[in-house]
Amino acid sequence: MRASGILMPLSSLPGPWGIGTLGESATQFVDFLAAAGQRYWQILPIGPTGYGDSPYQSFSAFAANPYLIDPGLLVEEGLLTEDEARAPHWGSDPCRVDYAALWAGRGKLLEQAVARLDPADEDFVKFCGAERDWLDDYALFMALKEAHGHASWQHWPRPLRLRDPAALAEAETRLAGRVFYWKAVQYLFFAQWARLKGTAAEKGVRIIGDIPIYVSPDSSDVWASPELFQLDAEGRPTEVAGCPPDAFAAAGQVWGNPLYDWAHHAETGYAWWLRRLGHAGRVYDVVRIDHFRGLESYFAIPAGQDTAAGGRWRKGPGMDFIRAVRAALPELAIIAEDLGYLTPEVRQLRRESGFAGMKVLQFAFDSREPGDYLPHNYRRNSVVYTGTHDNIPTAAWQASADPADVAAARAYLAAAEEDLTPAFIRAALASVCDTAILPMQDWLGLGAEARMNTPSRLDGNWQWRMAPDALSGVLARRIRALSERYGRV
Repeated sequence: MRASGILMPLSSLPGPWGIGTLGESATQFVDFLAAAGQRYWQILPIGPTGYGDSPYQSFSAFAANPYLIDPGLLVEEGLLTEDEARAPHWGSDPCRVDYAALWAGRGKLLEQAVARLDPADEDFVKFCGAERDWLDDYALFMALKEAHGHASWQHWPRPLRLRDPAALAEAETRLAGRVFYWKAVQYLFFAQWARLKGTAAEKGVRIIGDIPIYVSPDSSDVWASPELFQLDAEGRPTEVAGCPPDAFAAAGQVWGNPLYDWAHHAETGYAWWLRRLGHAGRVYDVVRIDHFRGLESYFAIPAGQDTAAGGRWRKGPGMDFIRAVRAALPELAIIAEDLGYLTPEVRQLRRESGFAGMKVLQFAFDSREPGDYLPHNYRRNSVVYTGTHDNIPTAAWQASADPADVAAARAYLAAAEEDLTPAFIRAALASVCDTAILPMQDWLGLGAEARMNTPSRLDGNWQWRMAPDALSGVLARRIRALSERYGRV
């Protein structure tokens, strides 16, 4: 069935809390999607952000970001007073996230709310029991990070770093209050999330979530389950993830994530991955797996290097992994982010998996990125985007791309008008792809100031927020009319 949706990070929603949250602004966006005839809302990973404030470098593959909890809903629940919720200053620019202000004040606000939460609350107790397989480790991990000045776990004392049972037992007793706090914060998030997801379902809107293929080196996942990763006896990565040199990065990219010990995963029947995907399938309606090509083969870089030099490709788990996922989670809807350096083997794996692939229109006209991104090459089982969170908005692409690439886009799309963004939108909606997902920035006609992420840049990312008055009935009707024209409503 043909459908369309909008890519809009939760953190980019407007509102009074310094960052997009799960409260009124999220509900209003769901209402806007429904009015605009959109069936999907695609978001970025919702995990607690770590290094560089990136949602792709999270302290947990299962936990959620405390910043996204809505203080207004906590007031409604009696866990905060109105004065408490309004007291902190969350930044001076309503169109940018001030992470320093959130770091300074959000934890104190949540501590006030958690102090009023009854540890014997039935729903809280049920949540802790249902999520025990990840929540216990995560809460202790975060409590220990606090106790060690937020340092990476790899800099903790050796008994804690290598999970000596006696050291862990002592820490659990000593930090019991903080362990409770971190569990309670997750409970508050997922209670609000369930409310939002229920509202979206009532409006006919399905949420597409995004999970990074890799986990952060500084995460409870690596600390609690080192056997799942390629680590040495001291718990340090022997090789790390990245990508080789290409037209976008002459030295390649070193992401620094620990690599999986796929042989061990296979021996366990991919149990950890099935838990992770099962959890994601309960949180979202559709799951996008970032860097899908890493399942066919992955680029391994010797640990400690600043560039990708010396890296090499190693085989991933391939169809053995995908068959295990299909057998255990047959109803899970998956989108494979099959972008980047693609080989015939990667394309074959995506086809055999049955997962929907991705097409990005900006890449179709980028002479540095040869591939099958021109619309006449598309297949139905694909999701087409004008651009993703890693792309510059289309209006800014037009202003900054090679003039020859812009001319090629104009010729292909028969677009004589000065602004190419409407032509890109029409091409995506008109394509044969079953699903079209368009960034909110393109519907709003925004430029470089609204870019969400510039790959390889270490600061200034993940900050864009939509203006408080950006959504309107006029815009919803325009989106709906175009979506109807191309059979997506």
